[in-house]
Amino acid sequence: MQNHKDITVVVAMSGGVDSSVAAALLVEQGYRVIGMMMRLWSEESFDDKQHNRCCTPEQMNDAQMIAKRLGIPFYVLDTKATFRNTVVQYFIDQHADGLTPNPCIECNRQIRFSFLQQNALALDADYLATGHYARITQADNGRYQLRMGVDPLKDQSYVLSVMGQEQLAHALFPLGGYEKVEIRKIAHDIGLTVHDKKDSQDLCFLGDGDYRRFLRDHAPSLIQPGEIRLASGESLGQHEGLVNYTIGQRRGIGVAHATPLYVIGKDAAQNALIVGEESELGQASLTAKRVNWVSGETPSAPFEAQVKIRYKAKPVPGIVTPLDDGRIHIAFEGVLRDITPGQGAILYQGDLCLGGGLIEADQ
Repeated sequence: MQNHKDITVVVAMSGGVDSSVAAALLVEQGYRVIGMMMRLWSEESFDDKQHNRCCTPEQMNDAQMIAKRLGIPFYVLDTKATFRNTVVQYFIDQHADGLTPNPCIECNRQIRFSFLQQNALALDADYLATGHYARITQADNGRYQLRMGVDPLKDQSYVLSVMGQEQLAHALFPLGGYEKVEIRKIAHDIGLTVHDKKDSQDLCFLGDGDYRRFLRDHAPSLIQPGEIRLASGESLGQHEGLVNYTIGQRRGIGVAHATPLYVIGKDAAQNALIVGEESELGQASLTAKRVNWVSGETPSAPFEAQVKIRYKAKPVPGIVTPLDDGRIHIAFEGVLRDITPGQGAILYQGDLCLGGGLIEADQ
């Protein structure tokens, strides 16, 4: 058995069952483990609560209790300003551009595997570990590979697709080979009181889980009425702010028409909501920007891959063509209804995550 006693691992702890068991597994395996929790930005005043839901006093107390139970040091890292200026501002800016962002992708890009990992390595740690359900392997050429977690219902490789070789070389995902039910059982068996704690679901910086209310409060300029129109240009009425609508939405558009209408696009430049019949919904291709290749190498020719266009979407086959400007074009076998600008288009071959990019709006 490999001796890990001289290897230091900082574990990103949140007070939840996943990060707690990640820390416990590493202690059991003999690593020198340090617990670290980020204090993230939250809305300054909402319902008298001033705490990001990932780091409430209760979460902080749970993390400290788990660290004490495991006999490991525990530190809190003030990440408020960095989180506000990157992830939260990104969320606002993307909505301003008429996009539907996934802030968890940006958080992993800017916070966990940049700011937090760099702070961990500055403490002379060898690795940053998290409670993500994903796996890291190495190819024959020594390059690190990102793979899906074995639990298909919990796999988080989609939001980790921004990682590169340097990040993977100093990362550990202790839960990747387990199913969630096994993690809860481990927590129960070793006496961790968080074994039955519910998973967090909504965006952590929303005080009440309502992103529309958040944008009304923090970016009121985005809530501007504008024109609802067909793709032909025919005006049908007024919308109540583009952020209130999502691609594929049918109910709540607020205009009468002879046939049911769906949101098929947004024109942020003209503050117009584009609607159409069901047959107009969807497209057979997309272009993605801010592309990351986990291997660090851009493919030189088109190739076939499985593509996830949303975190919980089923992978579908597509032909991926790298473009000269660093973007990618993906052509699908048929029309996909739920292609949403701002979401990630993440590429797989089997359980291997190749990377991906952010879906662009139609040009």
